[in-house]
Amino acid sequence: MEHPVMLLVWLLEKLGLGGFAHSFYYVAYTWLFMLILIVVGRLAASKPQLTPGAMQNVAESILQNLRSFQDGIMGAKGRPFLPLTATLIIFVFFSNFNGLIPGSASPTANLNTTLALALVVVVTTHLVGLKTHGWRYVKHFMGPALFLSPLMIVVELISHCARVLSLSLRLFGNVMGEDLLLAILFLMAGQFFLPLPIMFLAVFTGFLQSFIITLLGMMYINEALEHAH
Repeated sequence: MEHPVMLLVWLLEKLGLGGFAHSFYYVAYTWLFMLILIVVGRLAASKPQLTPGAMQNVAESILQNLRSFQDGIMGAKGRPFLPLTATLIIFVFFSNFNGLIPGSASPTANLNTTLALALVVVVTTHLVGLKTHGWRYVKHFMGPALFLSPLMIVVELISHCARVLSLSLRLFGNVMGEDLLLAILFLMAGQFFLPLPIMFLAVFTGFLQSFIITLLGMMYINEALEHAH
């Protein structure tokens, strides 16, 4: 399958990685964003000052607002999960936004990326439940009565698998739909600036989708923390 010209793919071709770049361009962009997040986070936290600079101000503002929002959902017990939720919302937002840049692509417009993010959220949820409550957490899947356990286990397993599908397909469908719509509009009426309103809308929906997956992750983890059967 031929892909549109992308700057990162072109760069990897020059480095002799053209086959990988064309087949797994979404992985390349994912690694790029991971590297950017690590470098920017390191720079912002390397030399904290009482009179912060611009980068420290932005980082502190984002984290403080996200922590306040998370505290309203999870309380103080959710503080250890702030690095996960902060990374999730920032990574997903900029991945969504990247598709609006000419010569670039959204990693989240590929189902493999959104499925990986959904698995991180759901697997973390169950690891938190097991660490917090031990094997008592498993009783959550068995229902209120022992004779209902076989049925409830099946129902709960389907429910938690549905969480993975819901998180991954919702994000993938929205981002892929926006990218396709913008591509069609650029081809049909790009010279009349028709895609501009959709691009502004895509920025909002990109943030909204990153907010939704992070919010659901907070709720799932909080649910695992509170289960004490």
